[in-house]
Amino acid sequence: MPVTGPDGPPRPAESGGPPRAAGSGGPPRPAESGGPPRAAGSGGPPRAAESGGMPRPAGSGGPPRTAIVTVDDDPGVSRAVARDLRRRYGETHRIIRAESGGAALDALSQLKLRGDLVAVILADYRMPQMNGIEFLERAMDVYPGARRVLLTAYADTGAAIDAINIIDLDHYLLKPWDPPEEKLYPVVDAMLEAWLASDHRPVPETKVVGHRWSARSSGVREFLARNQVPYRWYSADEPEGRRLLAAAGSDGRALPVVITADGEVLVEPADAELAGKVGLATTPSKDFYDLIVIGGGPAGLGAAVYGASEGLRTVLVERTATGGQAGQSSRIENYLGFPDGVSGAQLTDRARRQAARFGAEVLTARDVVGLEVNGSARGVRFADGSRVDAHTVILATGVSYRQLAAPGVAELTGRGVFYGSTLTEAAACAGQDVFIVGGANSAGQAAVYLSRHARSVTLLVRGPSLEASMSYYLIQQIAGIPSISVRTCTDVVAADGGDHLERLTLRDSVAGTTQTVHAQLLFVFIGAAPLTDWLDGVVARDERGFVLAGPDLSADGHLPAGWWPDRPPYHLETSVPGVFVAGDARAESAKRVASAVGEGAMAVMLVHRYLEKP
Repeated sequence: MPVTGPDGPPRPAESGGPPRAAGSGGPPRPAESGGPPRAAGSGGPPRAAESGGMPRPAGSGGPPRTAIVTVDDDPGVSRAVARDLRRRYGETHRIIRAESGGAALDALSQLKLRGDLVAVILADYRMPQMNGIEFLERAMDVYPGARRVLLTAYADTGAAIDAINIIDLDHYLLKPWDPPEEKLYPVVDAMLEAWLASDHRPVPETKVVGHRWSARSSGVREFLARNQVPYRWYSADEPEGRRLLAAAGSDGRALPVVITADGEVLVEPADAELAGKVGLATTPSKDFYDLIVIGGGPAGLGAAVYGASEGLRTVLVERTATGGQAGQSSRIENYLGFPDGVSGAQLTDRARRQAARFGAEVLTARDVVGLEVNGSARGVRFADGSRVDAHTVILATGVSYRQLAAPGVAELTGRGVFYGSTLTEAAACAGQDVFIVGGANSAGQAAVYLSRHARSVTLLVRGPSLEASMSYYLIQQIAGIPSISVRTCTDVVAADGGDHLERLTLRDSVAGTTQTVHAQLLFVFIGAAPLTDWLDGVVARDERGFVLAGPDLSADGHLPAGWWPDRPPYHLETSVPGVFVAGDARAESAKRVASAVGEGAMAVMLVHRYLEKP
């Protein structure tokens, strides 16, 4: 958290006086890095240097030492920062410096592999190729718990303030920081104290051994990634994968094999079994709550945050992973307050942590199959036969992508055909020709993201243009990326391959012609099918399955059948009193992240109104 407390942005250090070239007082001295720094242009990227001795080799034993990492492209400033940090913290911490964002990311990856801890990361804002904000955003993926400090010149304070939203910046520090006893050390002391107060312990990795084109292997990796469970992937065809299979007593015929952090072996585990073994909460701690939220997308997370923060005993139930479709988005650029965009995973993680901080329980891998009314209680029944009850329920189940009805697609799903933009398949797009079906924002965001890795990206759109279904800003971005092409009036009519997708047959609906193209990866973003079949006969829905609420229930001038309160339904209340709906599952909803979050908050307000007067 920012050192100024939870309610304000980080303050710049009062640096005073003219800037000095090297950053702190006096001329910079070389860092004790076990060798001279690499000169510019000496070949290869600059490497990170450790000022407290050479890096500890893997398997060398002994407790991991906590590191402070600093990165600045100016060698003099880099050495000055490391020198001042070593003077104060060198006895208790490893001080690691780098002269580029890439070198620092390599160093962080090596530390992660060795199981070492990183408490604080300091990065200069003005670096070529990758500025400090971009570096810290990527560093969050490696060490999300490390405290982040941005070093800036006075002219860059605006960018530093923007970074508070982009990377949850903990502090920004103006250069120069002389004397460090007044300007640098108090900031780092506060960062270390905040880090020590958090749950900074390294989480042992889960190991997954599987086949590249195994649908269930892909599903397990996606489940772990979306739930932010650390894991390492091993191909069953590689030596280390075979060694792990042998150690697990598996012949490799049934994949994937998951080896948990404590050594337990799971063969082709279902999501519910896997969740319970990797530390995700799956069982409610109480039998009765004030509020049950079903679905962990933006609407559900919004409801959980507002419900718990306002004192309601709240439990959120999610069948796969929080975030919903938005959580799979590589970059959401039109969400209020994030001028540089935010990834769906980061937005989801922040919302989930926020809900937990207010006391909401979050259950994962629990499939809800029934809704029951028992007097004043509303009961939710799970697939395993267990149940939980509450005064009120908010339905935030969202929507799923519609299945692509073409021969061969179902058989190749998870083996080259994927619904949504899977977190684990982006790296596999390197050098590939990727195809995306869909013409809405989710498809456009995926195209922009995957174009960074793929040789080419082709958007296959049924309609005559993107204008009717995609936001203008995305259309402009796509037009400016040479590797993305758009084929309108095009349908996928067949998918073919052996153990994975190899070919697609495309039909031009205007010309009536077909074409077969080579393809290993197809991502599908079509339609919006509400996940409400389990509500059939209990809650009123429209002809497409979306839940009716509020005024839509009495469009013909009559209250819904069985309605007993002496009032009309509240705005987001369904045909069952005390059961509300928010987000994409509601009929005629806006299908936008911001509106879903707003509906989640509004539903909680109406829950309070219902509790006061059922």
